[in-house]
Amino acid sequence: MGLLKRFKRTGWLVAGVRDPESIAEHSFRAAIIASVITVLEGGNPERAAFMSLLHDTQETRVTDIPYIGKRYLQAAPNDKVTADQTRGTPEPVAHMMSGAVEEYEEKTSLEAVCACDADKLECLIQAVEYREQGHQNVQPWIDSSLAALKTKSAKRIADEVLTTGSLEWMTRVLNGGEG
Repeated sequence: MGLLKRFKRTGWLVAGVRDPESIAEHSFRAAIIASVITVLEGGNPERAAFMSLLHDTQETRVTDIPYIGKRYLQAAPNDKVTADQTRGTPEPVAHMMSGAVEEYEEKTSLEAVCACDADKLECLIQAVEYREQGHQNVQPWIDSSLAALKTKSAKRIADEVLTTGSLEWMTRVLNGGEG
């Protein structure tokens, strides 16, 4: 899993971001977002956060193939990659990881739907942050992420993100307001 700290999110390279976030950075913030969305939707935030932490672990084997590349390449299914990754681990560990990946991929629970929304919402937030830093080619990521959101809570958070600067909270705090 240490490779996730080294591998960069390649879509941002396509958008012209010279030093994009790592897959691990994306997964960490997606897990926090998943817990927030899930608790707002009435589900188990810990389960959603756990699925979010694992949702891109397969990229240790297949890397982060950008969406344009997926038109031309066919990566192994995530459940097969997870099975390879967990081969040789104790059965309870393999079962835990494969179960979470399967639940996430099949969206068989509220927590999985919220974790999927968190993945898209994190991408939207990152795109907004990159846009604030002067990267002009990120609008397709914002649009596609927004269109993919399913839950009311994720859509409400996305609306807030799109109408508020990413550091506006800090200005409020510094001026004596609430953060």
